[in-house]
Amino acid sequence: MRQSLIMGNWKMNGNLQGGQQLAKALAEGLGEVQQEVAVCVPFVYLSGIRDVLASSPISLGAQNVADQASGAYTGEVSAAMLADIGAKYALVGHSERRSYYGDTNQTVANRFCQAQKQNVIPVLCVGETLEEREQDRTFQVVDEQLDAVIDAAGIEAFANAVIAYEPVWAIGTGKTASDDQAQEVHKYIRERIAARSQTIADKVQILYGGSVKADNAKALFAMPDIDGGLVGGASLDAKGFLQICHSV
Repeated sequence: MRQSLIMGNWKMNGNLQGGQQLAKALAEGLGEVQQEVAVCVPFVYLSGIRDVLASSPISLGAQNVADQASGAYTGEVSAAMLADIGAKYALVGHSERRSYYGDTNQTVANRFCQAQKQNVIPVLCVGETLEEREQDRTFQVVDEQLDAVIDAAGIEAFANAVIAYEPVWAIGTGKTASDDQAQEVHKYIRERIAARSQTIADKVQILYGGSVKADNAKALFAMPDIDGGLVGGASLDAKGFLQICHSV
């Protein structure tokens, strides 16, 4: 039985005081839950949020990780640095990184590998744009994004990784894939992994990441191949995010 995972992505929002208040509210309001909960916060606030969450079950995550181990890469943050600060997870290949900052399937694969070398769990984000969906290329795009990582890291690497399916057309738009649309792609991803290893396919967590909110989370998480959510804007509101956490 796969454990569910609810992960908040704060993106480039807030300040230290506000982030600490939010983290405190989440830690105090979470209560008893069976699933794991994590928050991915801006690099500069990782240590401050870590301190607030220290006695809570909520895990810490970063929103990106460098594709190199160390060296003259000004402005980058290595996997070793993330591990040193206490980050358990790191997002790799988020659609905003691919769209706005030029991440390619290859650089995403490199980031994935760097994270795993330092025992930081990579959360591999995959998904199609609206244009790609309308062209009936969803599965092709997902294949290319997954295969780049499988080729670089091997299928065994997914025994200690998370996949997040995020239809780009549903991020920050208020649109959400229907339960069946989301399940269709999640099932496809799991079958794609199963073609290489059924054991890993049965274990790997696949999260849905397209405008998850309190009012749609329960139905999405009830789908057999959806193991939780990568929550964007709704994770900035403690009450709403906790409702999502408790909807599993």
